Amino acid sequence: MPRIVIREFGYAVDEFLSWAKMEYRAHPNSHRRIATSMASAREFFARKPVSTIREGEIEAYKVWRVNEHKVRDITVRHDLHALSTFFKFAIKQHWAQTNPLLNTKIPSDADAVRIHVISPEEEREYFTRAAKNPNLYDLARLMRNQGMRPEEVLSLRKQDIDLDRGQLRIASGKSKAARRTLDLTSESLAILARRCQGLSMWIFPSDRKSGTHLRRLNGAHDRACSASKPRASLNFVLYDFRHTFATRMAQAGIDLATLAAILGHNSIRIVQRYVHPTADHKQQAMRRFEESLEAINQKMIGQTGSTIN
Repeated sequence: MPRIVIREFGYAVDEFLSWAKMEYRAHPNSHRRIATSMASAREFFARKPVSTIREGEIEAYKVWRVNEHKVRDITVRHDLHALSTFFKFAIKQHWAQTNPLLNTKIPSDADAVRIHVISPEEEREYFTRAAKNPNLYDLARLMRNQGMRPEEVLSLRKQDIDLDRGQLRIASGKSKAARRTLDLTSESLAILARRCQGLSMWIFPSDRKSGTHLRRLNGAHDRACSASKPRASLNFVLYDFRHTFATRMAQAGIDLATLAAILGHNSIRIVQRYVHPTADHKQQAMRRFEESLEAINQKMIGQTGSTIN
C-alpha cells in the first residue's frame, strides 16, 4: 500500500479546487458550487491533516454548519457531496486511505428540497429593504421576473443581452436545456439596459472569484430579511424567487413543458417540484371544472330534454 502523504486540509483544498476548475470546465456552475462548499469546510478543518479526518469529525462538521450558520438541508447536501468529491481526489493523491463520508447520512434530494413561494406582502417588504443594495435589488428582480438561477444572473455579460429583441442568452450550464434564450419582461429589459451602460463587460461586475460575489449578495439578502419589521418577518432564500416565478407561471396557465424550457430543465418531472398551487388556486380550478361540467349537463339536457343526475 502506498505511503500516506501528510497534507494539511487548507493546502489540499487549494490543489483540489484547481483540479475541479479543470474537471468541471464545461460546467462552471458546478465548480462554483463546490468552491462555495469547500470555503466552509476549509474554515472548519483548517490545518488538520487530511488523513486524520474520520467519520465522527464529518458529523461534527454537519452539526457546526447547521448550528453555527443556520444552513438548510439542501446546503448540507451540497457541502457533503463536495467533501466526498474532495476525499475521492485525496485518495488518488495518497493524502487519505478512505473516504470518511461513505457511511455519512446525506439529506436526500426529496428532503433537501425546501420550497417557499414568496407572498406579495413578503415581496413588497423585501424589496423595500433590498433597495439599499442596488446589486441585490436588481438580482432579485431579475430572478423574480425571469426565473433564472442566481449564478446565471451574475454570469451575464453584455454580449448575452439583445436589447433590440428584448432577449438574453444563457450561454453555459450543466445541460443543453440550461443553455437557453429568454424573452425579457419590460422591467427586466429596463434593468439590463441600465446595467449595459457600465464600463465592465459584466452585467454584475465583481472580482469574479469563485462564489465570492454570490456569497456577498447572500449575506446582503440575509441582512435584508433580518432587518424586516416584526409583523412582516422574512424567512426565505434568494433561490425562492425562482420557485415563486415557477409557481406564478403555472398559476397563470403556462403548461409544464413550456415552463421546463424557460427554467432550463430537461424534464417536466423536475419542474413539478417547483410548482405549488395555493389553496385559492386549487379552489378556482375546481370552480372552473364544475362550470365545465354544468355546461356539459346543460348541453345534454338540451339534447335529451331530461335532467342529468
